[in-house]
Amino acid sequence: MSSRALLLLAAASSLLPMNLHAQNPDMGRRSTVYAPRNVAATSQPLATAAALEVMQRGGNAIDGAVAAAAVLNVTEPHMTGMGGDAFAIVWWNETRDLYGIDASGRSGSGMTAEALRERGHERVPGSGAEVVTVPGAISGWHALVDRFGRLTLGDALQPAIRIARDGFPVTPVIARQWAGAAEKLSRDRGARETYLIDGERAPRAGEWFTNPGLARSFSMIADEGPGALYGGRLGRELVEGLAELGGFVTLEDLAAHEPRWVEPLSTDFRGYTVWELPPAGQGIAALEMLELLEPFDLEGMGHNSADYLHHLIEAKKLAFADLHRYVSDPETMEIDPESLLGPAYIDARRALIDPNAAADRVGPGRAITDSETIYLTVADAEGNMVSFINSVYSSFGSGIVVPGLGFALQNRGAGFVIDDGHPNQVAPRKRPFHTIIPGFVTQAGEPLMAFGLMGGSMQPQGHTQLLLNMLVFGMDPQEAVDAARFRHLSGRRVAIERIGDAVAADLEARGHELADWQRTDFGGAQVIVRLEKGWAAASEPRKDGHAAGN
Repeated sequence: MSSRALLLLAAASSLLPMNLHAQNPDMGRRSTVYAPRNVAATSQPLATAAALEVMQRGGNAIDGAVAAAAVLNVTEPHMTGMGGDAFAIVWWNETRDLYGIDASGRSGSGMTAEALRERGHERVPGSGAEVVTVPGAISGWHALVDRFGRLTLGDALQPAIRIARDGFPVTPVIARQWAGAAEKLSRDRGARETYLIDGERAPRAGEWFTNPGLARSFSMIADEGPGALYGGRLGRELVEGLAELGGFVTLEDLAAHEPRWVEPLSTDFRGYTVWELPPAGQGIAALEMLELLEPFDLEGMGHNSADYLHHLIEAKKLAFADLHRYVSDPETMEIDPESLLGPAYIDARRALIDPNAAADRVGPGRAITDSETIYLTVADAEGNMVSFINSVYSSFGSGIVVPGLGFALQNRGAGFVIDDGHPNQVAPRKRPFHTIIPGFVTQAGEPLMAFGLMGGSMQPQGHTQLLLNMLVFGMDPQEAVDAARFRHLSGRRVAIERIGDAVAADLEARGHELADWQRTDFGGAQVIVRLEKGWAAASEPRKDGHAAGN
């Protein structure tokens, strides 16, 4: 094993490398969390507590992850929930292997390009009942606990049911984001009644909030199983409410839904193996970025120097051009996704990086969107690890809440295009292009790290930056999460956190157009690293959550 890997696996925090880039005056300094047995890192404290609670009651990391995801539906409802989709990578220590699950839903059987055009749409809408797709999250939660958990799905849902019924004080970052969606929520009766105080405003930080409708929906799932949604009485309420608003999802669409167990894709990077899930997600873009960057002297450039940032930004542009041209529902893709990682293809793409000039519009090689998402990771005393992501896509998804159900329905259909001939063209019962991606790292066949960084198109570029912080620059987990990030937006426009004047001037001289970083979302990360004995964990300081263990 490399010396850097040994540092990552060191049991004593004093042996972990120090990094000064994370020390900045703009955020409170956190320490990496070290835990001897169980550990969880989420974006909201009650979700972290729920994961540990469930593991203390006899559950394992998989049970804890599902419990945390359900609680986040209550406490961070604009980001996630049973109205959305879920993906996960599981390291199952008993078999010493990785397993991937894609619990994303398909479009409704009535959703066609012709139907949208007949309704006056020149492109797929961004919100509303028309872009609601089958919510796959519950099917994924159930499949995970059924295959790997020690508890039932009903057991894992109990903390969320309790918090939704009894209430909780809203946390500050979530309160600000919730308030930003108030106008959107006000357009739909169910959303207004569920998520706005007196139907008028979002709850403020520290204000108590309850969601009896969500407690009822979770209780139905706990009592009747996922069939309550996928063809049962909860599903009937959902499709009847959607039909009144012009939705395309039918009860038959819900009943036909199944999650997919998938083989994760991987690439080797400097002695580590990095794993992402296959399309229709965008994880392959992170792998392509790493392949493009591997031969460069990143250490010699220096962390977040102008040279370093320029090369990462240009690699992102190339990977995303390929992503947007080729990736769709795997059943309609024109190419094998692994062909985008082939040595000859990567060499040809890398040759397009000009070290002195920013590219404007980059085309795909021969051979998208914002997102509201939660990412969490959990590990247990038996050595199991879960990298887990759940999303309703945009803030409060479609903006539609069927009255009485208590959860927002995703707008994942907005990930389609209407263009004829495109592999991602909208069609009935088809999976759209997906943004949410969990990540994992192994070394020599051993699990090293479960990680993720939520936030729409920020995710592949965020995954890459987080990994380079740790695997190239030797940052400990919390330092790697704290470090300043860039987010390429479009064309030559890029936002970079806390950038110095000299670096900014250098990048502008190369043609980059620097956007206001204080008005940009740089996503949210969680990380768990396996130590020689125990765990190290980090949580995003740009969010409300934390890491904790026992």
